[in-house]
Amino acid sequence: VMKKIVLGVMLLIGIGSAQVSAQSISGGVKVEANMSNFLLSDMSGAKSKMGFGVSVGGFGKVDIVRNFALQPELLFHFQNSKMEQKNGKKRDFEYWGVEIPVYAVGQWYTGKGDRFYAGLGPYVGYGFNAKFDKPKQKLYKDDTLQHWDFGFKVMVGYEFTNKIQVNAGYKIGIINAVDKGNGKMRPEVVSLGIGYRF
Repeated sequence: VMKKIVLGVMLLIGIGSAQVSAQSISGGVKVEANMSNFLLSDMSGAKSKMGFGVSVGGFGKVDIVRNFALQPELLFHFQNSKMEQKNGKKRDFEYWGVEIPVYAVGQWYTGKGDRFYAGLGPYVGYGFNAKFDKPKQKLYKDDTLQHWDFGFKVMVGYEFTNKIQVNAGYKIGIINAVDKGNGKMRPEVVSLGIGYRF
């Protein structure tokens, strides 16, 4: 299923790219601070609280028409949150992974040449490492969590005439991250970042 999703995302990028000229394609880099946790269910009163992390990566921008573009991205994440159990015990959760979102972007230009934009689209993610502390538990090694993630993201941003960007985003996973057990965990992330488009 995940292979089909990845192929579908890449096909979407390819179709969008084929419709425009090279002059309508640009790219850039971005870095974001993120706050992440999990939406939990069937986990006996456990709570997930947001922690701070960082994302870095790059993006492409394919202008279809003046006010609409496709924006695929490749982002590497470090995410951190806290899991509080029913007995009050807290454990730190750490995650390293990569993500490919593809946004459908509406964009509006000001008289000065600045650009306001907003986007919505799916993402596919893959986790390299996920662990709890106290006691240490490697969650992929013991098959507690699955590596793949899929969901949707929204973003809003502003690009100045010098092509520096500020942006904010939100993502939510729609598949259960738990690979073993009856509990359900879906990732939730809020981000705030800066970027530069070449």
